[in-house]
Amino acid sequence: MLRRAPDPVELIVLVLPGGTDHSYQPFSPRQPAALRMYPFTWSLRARFGRRVLVRQVRYRFYGWNGAQNSPIPYARKALDDLSREHPGVPVVLVGHSMGGRVGAHLAADPRVVGLLALAPWWQHADWRFIHDAVRVVAIHGTADQRTLARRTEKGVRELVARGVDATYVPVPDGGHGMLDHIGLWQRAALDFVGRTLAGVRTRERP
Repeated sequence: MLRRAPDPVELIVLVLPGGTDHSYQPFSPRQPAALRMYPFTWSLRARFGRRVLVRQVRYRFYGWNGAQNSPIPYARKALDDLSREHPGVPVVLVGHSMGGRVGAHLAADPRVVGLLALAPWWQHADWRFIHDAVRVVAIHGTADQRTLARRTEKGVRELVARGVDATYVPVPDGGHGMLDHIGLWQRAALDFVGRTLAGVRTRERP
């Protein structure tokens, strides 16, 4: 009996957890920053099946650690590894807090077509790394006490002025941990990936 070939992967999604400013504590899949992102990872896999390859990134350290940019090499390796396995497949990034900062740096790569930044920790105008062809949606709770919604809004304004397809979505009274308005945060990821997937399919039609 001939076996049906598996459906090809149409989109890669890297889920980027948060972290903290300075810490050499080993990153653990049981830390709150990682646990917070599993519902996004699982819901994306459940919704899109094999068409979308979803991988939650694990860093070596929990902290950004200044100029060392500690999470970046591990996130970039994940990007490189999956792109090597699935050449030519576009990449979407979904990052929370420090993961949103990691995402901005990775979005300099032309393989990246989308960045969903959830309460991103954008420091020193990290959004300027994002290349012009990336579609960006940045969502931030207005009551966030850990990262600044106004800085995210400023970054999106600058991206729009540069000609980037970028949208800022405020979450009224939303906090940093995304434990409020849970449906909004989760739907945002599903909608973002779904819209990107639809765009990929449209471009592939003859």
